[in-house]
Amino acid sequence: MSDEASSLDPARIADIAKRLDRPVVLVGLMGVGKSTVGRRLANAVSRDFVDADEAIEEAAQRSVSEIFEEFGEAYFRDGERRVIARLVEEGTGVIATGGGAFVDAETRALILDSAIAVWIDAELETLVERTGRRNTRPLLRNGDPAEILGRLLTERRPHYSQAQVRVVSCDGPHMRTVDAILEELDTWL
Repeated sequence: MSDEASSLDPARIADIAKRLDRPVVLVGLMGVGKSTVGRRLANAVSRDFVDADEAIEEAAQRSVSEIFEEFGEAYFRDGERRVIARLVEEGTGVIATGGGAFVDAETRALILDSAIAVWIDAELETLVERTGRRNTRPLLRNGDPAEILGRLLTERRPHYSQAQVRVVSCDGPHMRTVDAILEELDTWL
């Protein structure tokens, strides 16, 4: 199986897609693959895909890092909530959120009420390896990434665990995670 092809029967995927009556919002820590998996999931169910961080950057005409540095995390989270609310209201098919979005109580309530939250979880070692590939993570710039990610995972797990669906991402083709999400959506729907 290539990384681009699902192992699921196309008719089953079409049936799952037909039953999706609201956006699928991917939540989880940075490095779990929300954006990459989200694009492939959207393609599999013939829906559009939006990365919330990219939508925020477009609206603000600044990078997420610049927003954090210039205005702080609280300001960023407020803008993030407004962008996610707009994307959910527009009925965007699959939305990848930033790692902290679902921690915000208002954003989490909005997603749980109007969308299907899918928590993509991963082992700490996988997260450290994946996030180490680029230096674009504001929360990892001032300290040991393994320690920071471990602390964030501990702090955020109670929030992420409220998602309607949970899958574990592992080191393998991203389509394995997409297939796991489709399987869990099929069960949940």
